[in-house]
Amino acid sequence: MTYQHFAYIYDDLMKDVPYSNWITYFLDSQRLYDLTNNQQKILDLGCGTGSISIPLAQRGYDVTGVDISSEMLTVAEEKARKQGLSITFYEQDMSDLSLDVTYDFIICFCDSLNYLTDEQAVIQTFENAYKHLNHGGLFLFDVHSIEKVQNIFQDQTFVSSEEDVAYIWNCFAGEHPYSVEHELSFFVKELHTNLYKRYDELHLQRTFPINQYQEWLEHGGFNNIIITSDFQNELSTMNRERILFSCQKK
Repeated sequence: MTYQHFAYIYDDLMKDVPYSNWITYFLDSQRLYDLTNNQQKILDLGCGTGSISIPLAQRGYDVTGVDISSEMLTVAEEKARKQGLSITFYEQDMSDLSLDVTYDFIICFCDSLNYLTDEQAVIQTFENAYKHLNHGGLFLFDVHSIEKVQNIFQDQTFVSSEEDVAYIWNCFAGEHPYSVEHELSFFVKELHTNLYKRYDELHLQRTFPINQYQEWLEHGGFNNIIITSDFQNELSTMNRERILFSCQKK
């Protein structure tokens, strides 16, 4: 998987993504666990171009971002600099996380966890989150539902045609259960020639059953686990697309 070209047009492609939903989910979780006082340090795993990190920093939180893609982090750093924000970004794999600081909150939003296609990598990420949390701290993340992977993604094609950027996005069943391969071909208008240049990338994602995530979290030491779907206050039993988890370090 590569983000070499994708990173620089990511925000254009994702301009309609409702990032405010994740911000609201974070703030609501803070209140739900009664952690609104003095807990200010956030670690954003899989931070990408900073679309969650930056709004949280603008709210006054002390935010650190981690991503495996140096290209994504370059974009995030530039965006933060233009906003006059001090956000520390690290290039690391979340399944091999090693920082010298602990945090009040660790978040992993926008289905970033689904890019870990090996179950041991997911387990290690949960263990790393536990190690890097202060006692009583929260770990919050979301994943694609199995229904979304099987019924919305697989064997589907999505197309977008804008003036400056267009793409063809083909989805196929992956080699693992509940996995999907995203084949992206996008066409970017070059500034000086008005010609379009084509780039191709392959992105792999995998999800797991809800009870499997819960078992891994409990085995990793987390408790007070709350599971909901699609930014609602409950876990729907039908037509759900996104599963959200919040849990606490003992």
